[in-house]
Amino acid sequence: MPDFKIVISDPSIKKVRVVPVKVVGVPDLPYSENHKEQREFVQCKANPKLIEMLNPELGVVIIRIWKNRANKEKVNIAAKVVEDTALDMQTVLVPESLLREKLGVGEAIGEIFRAPAFQIRVSGAEASRLVGLKIGDKFDGSLIGLNNIQLEIRGGSDLAGFPMRIDISGPVKKYVLFSQGPGFRPKENGERRRKLVRGDTISEDIVQINAVAILTKS
Repeated sequence: MPDFKIVISDPSIKKVRVVPVKVVGVPDLPYSENHKEQREFVQCKANPKLIEMLNPELGVVIIRIWKNRANKEKVNIAAKVVEDTALDMQTVLVPESLLREKLGVGEAIGEIFRAPAFQIRVSGAEASRLVGLKIGDKFDGSLIGLNNIQLEIRGGSDLAGFPMRIDISGPVKKYVLFSQGPGFRPKENGERRRKLVRGDTISEDIVQINAVAILTKS
């Protein structure tokens, strides 16, 4: 059965607004194996005014907690945000078990911002619905738990990292002579090289699908 990691970018973001917050772990927010494997979005709670300030049109935010700024060690949590009017503007709630797994603490100082990109995994029947789609095709965001959006396929790659190309038709894998990417970055002007690439069609051999989100009317 196919199993895909879908990497989604939000092209409508022009500038990310980062807001410092206190991140508090609570036991009533679920954190299951599906969340750990990124097959389901983690849920977080925030004040409605904070959500309005961030304006996450896809409903997904990134909560970033620095473990060591000097070494640039950080934990990024992509989560679907829901309103909680009982919270102040400086507090965000996340699953306690997630926070303890990642940091070994029940609360931490972090920052929150609208997610410019995030990923989710799909398998089984949901993943099978993507087999046969091509670069440029669109599918409904409800497939990954995001309503009122369409996802446009922009590319992908197989387990070995060989990229899909829009100019190669079908679910194939073949050597092609290239002078430019994707899949080839010339080091000299006029350089050409034969590279192994995938075609424009999703097959069970693909492991990553790259997509951009397009908002639709509810």
